[in-house]
Amino acid sequence: MEIKELKDILQKSGVVGAGGAGFPTYMKLDERAETIILNCAECEPLLKLHRQLLEKHAREIVETFHMIGQAVGAKECVVGIKKAYKKTIRALEECIGDYPGVRLGLLDEVYPAGDEVVLIYEVTGKVVRPGGLPIESGVAVFNVETVYNAYRAVKSGAPVADKLVSVVGEVKDPVTVRVPVGTSIEEVVAMAGGVTVRNPVYFIGGPMMGNIGTGAQPVTKTTNAVLVLPEDHLIIQKKNRKASIDLKRAAAACCQCTMCTDLCPRHLLGHPIEPHKFMRAATCKDLQEPDVFVNTLFCSSCGLCEMYSCMQSLSPRSLMADYKNGLRAHGLKPPQGVVPEPAGPQREYRKVPMERLMARLDLTRYNKEAPLRDETADVKKVRILLSQHIGAPASAVVNAGDAVEAGQMIAEPGKGLSVGIHASINGKVTEVSDKFIVIEK
Repeated sequence: MEIKELKDILQKSGVVGAGGAGFPTYMKLDERAETIILNCAECEPLLKLHRQLLEKHAREIVETFHMIGQAVGAKECVVGIKKAYKKTIRALEECIGDYPGVRLGLLDEVYPAGDEVVLIYEVTGKVVRPGGLPIESGVAVFNVETVYNAYRAVKSGAPVADKLVSVVGEVKDPVTVRVPVGTSIEEVVAMAGGVTVRNPVYFIGGPMMGNIGTGAQPVTKTTNAVLVLPEDHLIIQKKNRKASIDLKRAAAACCQCTMCTDLCPRHLLGHPIEPHKFMRAATCKDLQEPDVFVNTLFCSSCGLCEMYSCMQSLSPRSLMADYKNGLRAHGLKPPQGVVPEPAGPQREYRKVPMERLMARLDLTRYNKEAPLRDETADVKKVRILLSQHIGAPASAVVNAGDAVEAGQMIAEPGKGLSVGIHASINGKVTEVSDKFIVIEK
């Protein structure tokens, strides 16, 4: 398939990164890509949906991944997957030989193996420049569910109208379910048999990079997981933070041990991010080295420094995020032309094992099977957001009272970088705003 035709299909079908920030996939199709990578690292603790999906639909996903590689003219297509995912690897080995140029890139069971910059280095040896995009290094990365959505769009014209979500933690029956986009989080949690604690907190996304949510908020194209936790859990306490208190604690307790920097994945790849120096400068209001603050823009916010590395339980990631937001609000962007230092041999000995990370976060008890239910759940009402991706929000093309069918476009791509939004159930449009569309059966 020609690259232009494929781009058009993906944009109209609303295919975006099925996780993270939801970058529109059609914009990742670039003829500069010498290598494309399928990301099945699934680096967040407890999440299993990508390896489950790839095991069940290995041939369809590999076929589409290979097709994307041909469309952009890539020299190689690499499936980045952890060695521990043995069932999925066996499923891949049964079909991968039928697609020339596709190979496995086996990864250690460490965090954050799925970070784009880390993944690219692990399977290609290339270091993406600080603040740069993977395509500058001739690489494009796609996650598993994104490629499966591309498969459905190309083969049957099916737009993105549903989402796989893992429901884990304090629930009766941990499960991975496929639900219509716009389903409420509360309804998704009910599909796992309900909660097992009083006053549960819904943590949306992985425990390292996710955020506290509510039962009323809707599932979007990027919702990967709902982690149900008791309100006194360490992760919840970390998220219910106050920057002013974080700064005072850091001023009183940070001993400049450098552990946050020593284990920082981006620092270990030569990026000029040094959390311990930031903590010293921020707490002392020391502006003699402004680069210490500017370099926070190179932080990936993986959370390792504050969730694992710091023995004082301080919050480097969160404080740096506050500073990054302030810099961006004033129009500052990451400096261009920064050359990374070579990755040193110490990197191999500073990778964080997933088993130890889960133990540190008190998550081991929740590491249970969450079997995949691949059929789409039946729901009666959805609230579909018009902005579920990086770029311009989609523009509604329906009105209250209109009857719609699942898969029908209800919002067309906005100007510039944008994709279409589609109805996820059959029903009647009951509300339209500049933020969302409500459909009821």
